[in-house]
Amino acid sequence: MITNYFRTAVRSLWKNKVYSFLNIFGLMTGIACAGIIFLWVEDEVRYDSMHEKKDRLYAVLQHWQYDGYKRTFWSTPALMGPAIKAELPGVANICRTTEGTVSAMFNNGSTAYYAAGMYADSTLFSMFTFPFVEGDVRTAFAQPYSLVITERAARKFFGRTTNVTGKMLKMDNQQEYMVTGVVKDLPPNSSLTFEWLAPFQTYFNQNKWLTSWDANAIHTFVEMVPGSDVAALNRQLAGYVKAKFPKAITTPFLFTMNDWRLRGDFVDGKQSGGRIGYVRLFTVIGWIIILIACINFMNLATARSEKRSKEVGVRKVLGAGKGRLIVQFIGEAMMMSLVATLLAVVIIGLLLPAFNAMVGKQIALDLQHPSHWAALLAIAVVTGLMAGSYPSLYLSSFNPVAVLKGIKMPGGSAAVIRKGLVTLQFTVSIVLIISTIIIYQQIEHVKHRKLGYNKDKLLEMSVTGRMGKDFAAIRQDLLNTGFIENVALSDHITIEGGNNTNAFRWPGSPESGFLISNRCVTPQFFATSGMELKEGRDFLPGATVDSFSVVITESLSRLMGAEGSIGRDLLVPDDAERNYRPYRIVGIVKDYVYGDIYGKPDPVAFFKRDNDPRQMYIRMAAHADPEQTVKSIERVMAKDNPGYPFAFRFVDEQFNAMFSSEQLIGRLSRIFASLAIVISCLGLFGLAAYTAERRTKEIGIRKVLGASVTGIARLLSMEFLKLVLLSAVIAFPLSWAIMSHWLNQFTYHTPIHWWVFILAGGMAVLIALATISYQAVKTAMQNPVRSLQAE
Repeated sequence: MITNYFRTAVRSLWKNKVYSFLNIFGLMTGIACAGIIFLWVEDEVRYDSMHEKKDRLYAVLQHWQYDGYKRTFWSTPALMGPAIKAELPGVANICRTTEGTVSAMFNNGSTAYYAAGMYADSTLFSMFTFPFVEGDVRTAFAQPYSLVITERAARKFFGRTTNVTGKMLKMDNQQEYMVTGVVKDLPPNSSLTFEWLAPFQTYFNQNKWLTSWDANAIHTFVEMVPGSDVAALNRQLAGYVKAKFPKAITTPFLFTMNDWRLRGDFVDGKQSGGRIGYVRLFTVIGWIIILIACINFMNLATARSEKRSKEVGVRKVLGAGKGRLIVQFIGEAMMMSLVATLLAVVIIGLLLPAFNAMVGKQIALDLQHPSHWAALLAIAVVTGLMAGSYPSLYLSSFNPVAVLKGIKMPGGSAAVIRKGLVTLQFTVSIVLIISTIIIYQQIEHVKHRKLGYNKDKLLEMSVTGRMGKDFAAIRQDLLNTGFIENVALSDHITIEGGNNTNAFRWPGSPESGFLISNRCVTPQFFATSGMELKEGRDFLPGATVDSFSVVITESLSRLMGAEGSIGRDLLVPDDAERNYRPYRIVGIVKDYVYGDIYGKPDPVAFFKRDNDPRQMYIRMAAHADPEQTVKSIERVMAKDNPGYPFAFRFVDEQFNAMFSSEQLIGRLSRIFASLAIVISCLGLFGLAAYTAERRTKEIGIRKVLGASVTGIARLLSMEFLKLVLLSAVIAFPLSWAIMSHWLNQFTYHTPIHWWVFILAGGMAVLIALATISYQAVKTAMQNPVRSLQAE
């Protein structure tokens, strides 16, 4: 019986090969698009899954209380890790690392390379899963100047990944480190990223300021004992730092590794989501695209119902029951769905490299993985059932007597359902068009907001070698090139957050303090970066001049009230015991955007210090050619800072990179909107063909009575344009609600303009008109004699 069903289905599909092709094409496109989306979702959900102890690994985060509002940071004291392991039950192990990655230069004796890495406790290798391909994990950090590198770093430093242990690398042309191990390259979906690791104790010994419980500049990770009570440990952690340092205003807590990637956002001390929102959004979009493809199938299937009605009538007369016909039509849908799925696998394989390049991932289809085959089969079955359910019920319900007598089946509820499906398709398409436009507007809105500094023609370089000690000479040599307008140093990247404190005071300030960022800069920093002084002056040159002066932002001036004026004092702690020293306010600079580019920036205090510069900023002259300027800078650095490879960044490129997530959402939205429209147009084409087929004689009569081709084409088109306009009416409030919710997560966002809806509706109308015009004109131009011939 199964063989007979299969043969019947194949014959039917071949007999109606044009419609079958359109059906398979629509399903293939939807399944391929959804498949790529689901692979992206899987990659996000499986973040950090390479770590065998993932369910028992936690990061220690801290809530900081500032004037009634909680801010959450990953920074912790370096002393916390060993202390909680020794004193609190349930902690199996701890690991400390430096915050983020540290860029360092490594010299192999002939060539120098920059690489990003971390200082970490040796326990990192037992807590996290970083497989060694060379070296002994137990003795990797036995010596203070040991180095564990990734395979990628080994290829960079030595041109190979084996027989590199025991080799020496000089870090920043100062201290030699011995390579004691090589670990496999980290997968792209890893929260911890590095090219090298060095012992944390070495970093700790070099930075004595870390010995204070008030020094929050380290990441602390905890491995829990299996079955231990995390909630109980969090209760003990709540007042732990305050017991060690009474002036602390922090509340530490454990944050599970399972939430690092997807649920890492906090608002006022409470989890508020994160990338999980995008995961849910794209999961829904994936199923919506499959639904649109299924609707397309339904419309195309019912569009050829007139041609299949006699087949149904004959089969019923020959004894086929309704159930058997339903099975046949469902079988045809399942067969087309399976064929579409197999073709979709090929399409996914071809498109994944381009998709990976767009999203910055290394996603693989990996057909050797049983779960992927199971997922594909499930999608094929669900799609086949969804797509074939309505057509099978509709076609199998035909009255055999009526269809064999040539009586046309009434449109009735079936016509309403078909039109409703087309309306649903175009509603989704219009929502995606509007969303795409608003996402683009939001990105452009923030890109062009007033930043408070001039990011154009501004270069940034990490301070290496003698760039700090010989800054005056290097600055002069750069100015002498004629391409440079100004040069200055800073201890922090201008567009990034961090390096903040609540320790600053002034008369009337609360005991808990306010979160204030602090930056150490050289004179001319404000002119170099393009920041604008509102009042007062810049720092003056000279070794001892302005040593106890401060320039503040206008937001800090407002926060301080009358005390935030030129000539007043900001009290700054001078040691770990917080003995305060007054710093005279000599300038007030206008607020500038940094850190959270969508939000309101925290106040900033600038100090004149050049003892630990980390960034050099170079302002190009307005007339300077960027390419020639970079070559001139490179020549100066080769002469004044030999032994260090020349590396730089344009600040405007750094700024644009901060929109990576939003830009990705925008690109994906454009792709999904385009695919949704293409698939929707296939369904609209099918419905237009169905309508034209049913109204052939009516159109013939109209032509005999003098109707023009234009008039008939307009008549046929208006029916469908009404559906598109109805879709627009439904989509406008829906898309407004969705995008309002999305925009409200940003403090600084674009308004939703009314013309966006008109533009999206107009685009949908034009696309629909282009789709149905062919069928309408073709039908209108038919010879009325043939249309009116008796069947």
